[in-house]
Amino acid sequence: MLGEKVGTMSGPTSLKALPATNGNPTFETSAIGLTGTLAGADVQSHATYSAELRPNGTLLGECPNAGIVMAADGLATFRATGIGRFTEDGGADFKGVVYFETSAPSLASIDGIAVVYDWVVDGAGNATWDLWEWK
Repeated sequence: MLGEKVGTMSGPTSLKALPATNGNPTFETSAIGLTGTLAGADVQSHATYSAELRPNGTLLGECPNAGIVMAADGLATFRATGIGRFTEDGGADFKGVVYFETSAPSLASIDGIAVVYDWVVDGAGNATWDLWEWK
C-alpha cells in the first residue's frame, strides 16, 4: 500500500544509445542536477540509468547503485528498477521501486525502506520524479 509522499525532484536529462542487448535497443539516461525535496530536506540528485526496450514494447530500467542525492547534512546513494513505456510526445514514463542508503540525519526516514516512484520524462528531456513510501 502506498504511504505518504516522501519527495519530488525535477530537472533535465540526456539520452544516449548503447549497444543492443540480445537484439533489443538499450538506452542510457543521465539526470544531472535534479532539484527538489526528499524526506522534507532540500536536495540535489545525480544519476545514470539504462533501459532496455523489450519485445513487448515496454522498457526495463535499472539504476544499479549509480544514483546520489545530496542534502545539506550529507548524502544518500540509491538503486532503482522500473518498468516504463514511451509516451506520445517522445518521452517516457516509468513506475518502479528505489532503495536509499544514507547516513544524513535529514534523510534518515528513507534509509533502508522501499520507496515507489513515478519517473516521467517529457519529449524535451525534462524529468519529474515523484516518490512515496511503500508500506
